[in-house]
Amino acid sequence: MRDHLRREATDAEARALASGLRLRILRLTLDEPLSNREIAEALRLNPATVLHHVRTLVDTGFLEAQEPRRGRRGAREIPYRATGKSWYLSSPLGASSLVEAFLTELQAVPEEQRDLVRLGLRLPPAEMEEFRSRLADLVQEFHDRPRDPAAEPWSFFAAVHPDTSQRRP
Repeated sequence: MRDHLRREATDAEARALASGLRLRILRLTLDEPLSNREIAEALRLNPATVLHHVRTLVDTGFLEAQEPRRGRRGAREIPYRATGKSWYLSSPLGASSLVEAFLTELQAVPEEQRDLVRLGLRLPPAEMEEFRSRLADLVQEFHDRPRDPAAEPWSFFAAVHPDTSQRRP
């Protein structure tokens, strides 16, 4: 992401994003509002456990309550939808939760539907900055495109980090 588009998360926002489960809730509610019960069913968790996380996300502005509706057997349900706020925040606490959410989601995808790549780079600082900048621009470009609710949902995860598997000169 371009640094000028992002801001540092507050302590409360950083703590909210430091949970892989909360990140998965945000992903689930990105395209359609879901009730606490529906979120719990999708995650195969107890609704009371999920409600704690939903409340944390609402309190920090990552989820918005929508108009109440009638659910099963006429019960009143409040659907929640992700606000998209997390896209514009940086948090030092969020890195491991991003990996946790990614790995949990990836485990549910059949092997033949996964497209993974790993690349070792040896670039001088200026070229490494160019690589990071171009990658950030590409991701931002696709983020900014209008979402097609009828299209199949996909997920993208990227990590750029120093390679600790190589000996250093």
